Amino acid sequence: MEAMRILMDEHQSLAAIIHAIRHLIGEIRAGRLEADQGLLAAMVHYLDAYPEKRHHPKEDRYLFGPLKAKTGAGAAALERLAREHGEAEARIKVLEAALGRYRAGEPGGFEGFAQAFEGYAAFYREHMLLEEREVLPLVIAHFTDADWAAAEAGFLADDPLRGTRTGEGEEDFGRIFSKLVAAAPAPIGLGAGPYTEQ
Repeated sequence: MEAMRILMDEHQSLAAIIHAIRHLIGEIRAGRLEADQGLLAAMVHYLDAYPEKRHHPKEDRYLFGPLKAKTGAGAAALERLAREHGEAEARIKVLEAALGRYRAGEPGGFEGFAQAFEGYAAFYREHMLLEEREVLPLVIAHFTDADWAAAEAGFLADDPLRGTRTGEGEEDFGRIFSKLVAAAPAPIGLGAGPYTEQ
């Protein structure tokens, strides 16, 4: 069940970034932290490039698509997940636009970004709960050894946290995640200083 382990690791890394952004917003709002807008931008980029472009397609191809082909169980949940995955680009653009207004110094920019982020975070919490509580148990119940072998091969070939499929032009998400953790202030990170692209 290596595919399931990788999937849950990916969910945990996404939850960690969401928690970190929420913490940063709270500390900035309370005046205890100077905003590191580069760090916030890098975290929002991670939410776009990682779950929306790498994680969701893999779930659809190796888990949810095969499950739908095997059984009618969970059809409504699978339809909802497919719709939510299809809305990924529009969803992240709302968050990126709000961050852009904040970084540009527009009046109300910080609160606008905070509100957009809370909407995004609330969506993701419900999305991951739907997968973990309703759909993944169906995958476990209905997958054969051959299904698991195909899923494992697909997930191992594209495991962003461990650097597989990092060809030319592709991002090493394990390295990026480590840099985000290093740059984030304690207690959510190591507090090594402002985030830099290098």
